[in-house]
Amino acid sequence: MKISYKWLKDLLKFDVSPEEASAYLTNCGLEVEGMELFETVRGGLRGLVIGEVLTCEEHPNSDHLHVTTVNVGAEEPLHIVCGAPNVAAGQKVVVATIGTTLYQGDESFVIKKSKLRGEPSEGMICAEDEIGLGTSHDGIMVLPEEAVPGTPAAQYFHIESDTIFEIGLTPNRCDAISHVGVARDLYAALMQDNRPCSPLILPNAPMVKPIANVTFRVDIAVENTRDCPRYTGLLFDNVKVGPSPEWLQTKLKSVGIRPINNVVDITQFIMLELGQPMHAFDADKIKGNKVIVKNLPEGTPFVTLDGNEVKLHSEDLMICNAEEGMCIAGVYGGLHSGITENTTRLFLESAYFNPVSIRKTAKRHGLKTDASFRYERGCDPSITVYAILRAAELVMELTGASPISEVMDYYPKKIDPAQITLFYEDVNKVAGKVIDKQTVSKILLMLGMEVHTSGEDQLMVTVPLNKADVTRPIDLIEEILRIYGYNNIEIPDILTYRLSNKAAQDSAYQLQVAISNYLSDNGFYEVMNNSLTKAEYAEKCDFLRAEETVRLLNPLSTELNAMRQTLLFGVLENVERNVNNRQANLRLFEFGKIYKLNTETNKGDDVVTRYQEEPHFVLCVTGKDSEDTWNRKAQDLDLFYLRNMVDNVLEKINFPTNRLQRLVDTPSRMFADHLSYMVGEEEIVTIGLLNASVLKAFGLKIPVYYAEFNYPALVRMVEDRKVNYQPIATHPAVRRDLALVVNREVTYEMLESIGYKYGSKLVKRISLFDVYEGDKVEAGKKSYALSFVLQHADKTLTDEEINKVMSKLVSAYEREVGAKLR
Repeated sequence: MKISYKWLKDLLKFDVSPEEASAYLTNCGLEVEGMELFETVRGGLRGLVIGEVLTCEEHPNSDHLHVTTVNVGAEEPLHIVCGAPNVAAGQKVVVATIGTTLYQGDESFVIKKSKLRGEPSEGMICAEDEIGLGTSHDGIMVLPEEAVPGTPAAQYFHIESDTIFEIGLTPNRCDAISHVGVARDLYAALMQDNRPCSPLILPNAPMVKPIANVTFRVDIAVENTRDCPRYTGLLFDNVKVGPSPEWLQTKLKSVGIRPINNVVDITQFIMLELGQPMHAFDADKIKGNKVIVKNLPEGTPFVTLDGNEVKLHSEDLMICNAEEGMCIAGVYGGLHSGITENTTRLFLESAYFNPVSIRKTAKRHGLKTDASFRYERGCDPSITVYAILRAAELVMELTGASPISEVMDYYPKKIDPAQITLFYEDVNKVAGKVIDKQTVSKILLMLGMEVHTSGEDQLMVTVPLNKADVTRPIDLIEEILRIYGYNNIEIPDILTYRLSNKAAQDSAYQLQVAISNYLSDNGFYEVMNNSLTKAEYAEKCDFLRAEETVRLLNPLSTELNAMRQTLLFGVLENVERNVNNRQANLRLFEFGKIYKLNTETNKGDDVVTRYQEEPHFVLCVTGKDSEDTWNRKAQDLDLFYLRNMVDNVLEKINFPTNRLQRLVDTPSRMFADHLSYMVGEEEIVTIGLLNASVLKAFGLKIPVYYAEFNYPALVRMVEDRKVNYQPIATHPAVRRDLALVVNREVTYEMLESIGYKYGSKLVKRISLFDVYEGDKVEAGKKSYALSFVLQHADKTLTDEEINKVMSKLVSAYEREVGAKLR
């Protein structure tokens, strides 16, 4: 939002520079993102002066150039070669001296001392188009006789300059959508800092009196009072549409608004000054002489002011006449009801519309206007009459019009301002210091609030309607602190921190911290993605149910129009972004919630039943484990690496891994190869290589490995497990190996499970160190080489005891899976 420094000075009398004003505004919550210089003429005519042509002679080496001497108020006249056909001695002209920059469109050039056909030239006598004062290039600009040589051209032509603040207005600051609103904050900030500043001077808006004996009238009817709680109108006759005066055009241009005509420019001026959008209708085009505020049927075509046709939504609020829509309320005017040069009767609108309705309509049709920017933040419903009277004064002054109606104000249910009880103790507690009670009251009063003392410890505050976001005591405290100045709140010497009881007792949180620390220590990076994503992902991926997608009613964009059903797509977006930036070696993890719609419920059902959210935890790896070095070649991050990390995470959190079943699954739409860890019928984690079709949607041609945990089950099972500690064994362990030939479908997990089940408590660890399939093993078979570590806590095992355990294991393998020793 653009705010003019000069315009602020018209409303307030203060002596701070633009740079100082920028700092005050930023410190009180209106962040100035940039400052730019505005000039009514580009370059401000710097370096140009008024001159008098003393002599003018034909150039000896040219038939169209003239050699002149020009008095520019200096000790010596300038010698200037001029090619204009109308240059003559005795003229008062505009001279660009050496070093002056002149602008031609987007290009510029600097005046230098030069020679033209052998004659020196020390400047340039200018035409009006060369300095931005007109479009004619028929000859040089000749000024009246009274012009004084040496006068700066900027002074002679009254060139104005201004500093424009670009303010990053947050959606909650509906009170600061105008110059008056910004001036109010600046006044409070300056007064709090004891800088001299006059009170805010609001423009005059006298009550209008309609001329008598006028039969033309327009009636107002509001059918949708929810979306239009207040509608104010005023009718004028004898309107003369034409260009706006220079002062008004300059005001609008300074903040980036293109002047159109005096009527439209007045409505723009009022919006920028007071924050109240207005709309001007040609009253003779209001069919049936009725203005009706209502909704039109779904799909009704409407042609906007720029000639584009839109199909209306049934919830779009419209300003209609007796037959058709004239304007999309608060958003965009219509093509056939606007002001033209032939307009003689004017109907002026000043209304308060429901911010939610305006925001949805503007979003639906992709129409972002200055009016919708303000309406959707929440305008002040109390100023519609004041704004229309302020506009009426300008309409009468600048167009010669006369009012032919009283102010028509439809306001059936008055909106009452909020009243909030504020305790001084709460202010001090939030601020972290004691703020004087008088200071608190003073700040609230400077911001336009009514303050009533209701005891030594509290205030009753009436909040004006321009602060729609201030509804709670904490909102009032925020208002106080931003004017008091966060920089005035000292940082304590001692910082104290108390871990909340909830965090200390929350086992899911503690588990997350333990896992995060472990993964970070092992080269993984945590990512945190938006819970909002594309609904298109679920629609195109057949491993998700699109009907379970939780869609947003009013999405910011099609990129963020649904809640995520999986963490997968956010992580793949991370991979895509990094790979595109030449960071292909990635180890990522994320904790986050997924969301689903319960399709067995109806719209009227309880929200908690209808919508489901569930915490999940994922790992993702791709590329290599490091960069190549002189003594080590980088290893690929593959399915075995990811599985090892999954196992390590489970061990780290003391998950009961002895209850796990590891099942190799067939390829799916999501995975080319994958493995599931099960406890009974419940899936704990799925690990796999993502399918090429999934990766293709993100432009990825490299293998990506992904693991997704059922985090609630993980938390539950870790919680249920009691950890027992015992001393480290002091007696030596013994290793024995077995090479078993089994059918090809037998997995290592099956052999490991049998080993722990039948190998007695002496078997402490089983591991696989070789798998072989080839000509030395019969077809349909494969050989597993297993290592067994045996140990007794209280004694050294004898050969007899070891052999007994190994014999028992061999018998178990023969019996359970038909294994043979190799």
